[in-house]
Amino acid sequence: MAWVYLVLASFGEIFGVASINMYLKRKSWIWLITLVAVFSFGFYFLGLAMRDIPLGTAYAIWTGLGATGAVIMGVVFFKESMSVVRALFLTCIICGAVGLRIVS
Repeated sequence: MAWVYLVLASFGEIFGVASINMYLKRKSWIWLITLVAVFSFGFYFLGLAMRDIPLGTAYAIWTGLGATGAVIMGVVFFKESMSVVRALFLTCIICGAVGLRIVS
């Protein structure tokens, strides 16, 4: 169950970063509240995951999945560019997360 919590925490990271972007564009209270709520969701589930997953592994996977998801969200929803090199390094992040899962 801890790995499910870690994936949920990663979604909190992904949508939290997207909320920062939306807040910076619109500067409304609703985006600020959303930002705080989504990051709180992510931190809560990260805490649950870290009960069973070692700190280093949990944090590395959380940030790796969060960073990868944020880049993908940026490309899909915020029209950021995607190059072959960028995709290659995202693949490296994903391989690192999978590798940590395998050895944990």
